[in-house]
Amino acid sequence: MARGQTGEVARRKPNGDGRFAADKDELLRFYREMLMIRRFEERAGQLYGMGLIGGFCHLYIGQEAIAVGVEAVREPGDQIITGYRDHGHMLACGMDPKEVMAELTGRIGGSSRGKGGSMHMFSMEAGFYGGHGIVGAQVSLGTGLALANKYRGDGRVSFTYFGDGAANQGQVYESFNMAELWSLPAIYVIENNQYAMGTSVERSSALVELSKRGASFNIPGEQVDGMDVLAVRDAARKAAEHARSGKGPYILEMKTYRYRGHSMSDPAKYRTREEVDEVRKTRDPIDHVEELLEKHGWADAAGLKEIDAEVKRIVADAAEFARTSPEPDPSELYTDVYTEVRA
Repeated sequence: MARGQTGEVARRKPNGDGRFAADKDELLRFYREMLMIRRFEERAGQLYGMGLIGGFCHLYIGQEAIAVGVEAVREPGDQIITGYRDHGHMLACGMDPKEVMAELTGRIGGSSRGKGGSMHMFSMEAGFYGGHGIVGAQVSLGTGLALANKYRGDGRVSFTYFGDGAANQGQVYESFNMAELWSLPAIYVIENNQYAMGTSVERSSALVELSKRGASFNIPGEQVDGMDVLAVRDAARKAAEHARSGKGPYILEMKTYRYRGHSMSDPAKYRTREEVDEVRKTRDPIDHVEELLEKHGWADAAGLKEIDAEVKRIVADAAEFARTSPEPDPSELYTDVYTEVRA
């Protein structure tokens, strides 16, 4: 359990009341999906160090349980939108690792044809409405997606992710007000990884319990152990049921922790190595699922190694595809700028 500037990472709640249950297939799927994100991000970090990824690159290592747990309750037609730490969300919602890696390297085989890069990918097919580089900007857009759902009456909900730093942006509260006023089916997922860039949440936020940020708008909120994929799944299911039933928005504060710096250029000198190692040792979301699988006799060390080897092969293939995919033709500068609208 990490303490210090970041306070406590939320403890896992006991499952004696029957909550946080999962069968073998679901646990194995969660394990594989989180491991895919972890291995993908590790390889992305290597490619960045080799100069194959330009610009900024924000890794999701340590936060895998959130994207995977929320995705477990998302229904076809529901939308996802997030900030610039977006690779994990893209993989969780089913985007091809090859396309994601190629986009990171700015190649034509990428999901946005090499023009979005690390922070600005997009996939309508996957219901992923982009990573966004302006801090907090996606919150207004995600609220707009929820407004469209309400207008159409299609029963869909939008999942809008943002971090503890973005939680202090003004447009967040304008969005909260509108969402509650119009009972929009919006779920706001605050990924509180304890540090906004290099500033701990205690130093930047007057109210550190971010799940309460919607109280003045009458928006219910819940603090969740974001290092436990089953806790995330159950909380997301509750929030989705609330939003789909016409009761309006819901806030989920996911208490989590990023193992790497804010971006690849961040040495993270604002926290100690001991703090990071303690979370890795005692709170790792992948280790937790591995322990559950072994405890129930649903997998052994050899079986888990086979899954890891398969995931590594997929990631290696994605990296090779990204390396060999050609760069966009200069003419691509003039595509995807406007869209035709027919009356």
